[in-house]
Amino acid sequence: MVKPRILFFGYSEVGYECLSLLLGRGDDVVALVTHEDNPAEKIWFKTPAAAAREKGVPVFTPESVNTPEWRERIAALEPELILSVYYRHMIGTKILGLPRLGAWNLHGSLLPAYRGRAPINWAVLHGEERIGMTLHRMVKSADAGAIVDQEGVTIGPRDTAEQAFRKVLPCARTVLARQIDALLAGTARETPQDEAKATYFGGRTPEDGRINWTQPSREIFNLIRAVTDPYPGAFTDVGGARLMVWWAEPDSPAARGRRGAPGEVLLVSPLVVATADGALELTRTEWRGTAGAAMTIGQRL
Repeated sequence: MVKPRILFFGYSEVGYECLSLLLGRGDDVVALVTHEDNPAEKIWFKTPAAAAREKGVPVFTPESVNTPEWRERIAALEPELILSVYYRHMIGTKILGLPRLGAWNLHGSLLPAYRGRAPINWAVLHGEERIGMTLHRMVKSADAGAIVDQEGVTIGPRDTAEQAFRKVLPCARTVLARQIDALLAGTARETPQDEAKATYFGGRTPEDGRINWTQPSREIFNLIRAVTDPYPGAFTDVGGARLMVWWAEPDSPAARGRRGAPGEVLLVSPLVVATADGALELTRTEWRGTAGAAMTIGQRL
């Protein structure tokens, strides 16, 4: 029996896991379309290119697949199904319309919540207790197509974004394993998303890690755990220096019960800074710029 031809768009460890699943099943993956690793980005995750090359699957890394040249090249591959897993660029409708079995995406949230980029980081930042992976049909609008399946997992109030990612990663493989045969047979059942419940968030930049001390302690703590290592990190500027805040404690003995103007340094050792409703103890920090800027009690950040 001839298996349908799958064109796989993917990146990140989610892409690696899902592509490995297909290749382990012996599915006919005709090519991988992925990204070159960004030298400015810390690559702390597996990527699908290694899995593809190990099995002799062609690997392409175009800056855009939506040029006439790349649309022709993709059409020449004669894909019967497109699967996108953590591919970072939008795929145009002319490509999405090519495969007879449709184009499908695995997104790192429980849609319709957290459409867009960096959904796990945004979910941690907003203090969500449950995250997941959703398999849905690809349409013109990002992450808006009908849902085929989703799987969720509980995360803790102290989990970092990486820890949340590790917890939710198996959900992608679970959903794909559960639905791939239906996708290839053209029998997958779809449920339209409830647009009234949809939320969308854009990509995050290092500047988004700037701490706003006028926020409550819990919100600042959620920002810190959402962007701490291996992500770019939260920070506050002190004169000409930048203090990176890799971890903090919202309810440590040193911070408990202390109040001051937001951003006021209440203690230096340990370092405790006032927030809108209390204080945070900054337990893991790093100076950048002017080395070892001095901190004094009463100083405002």
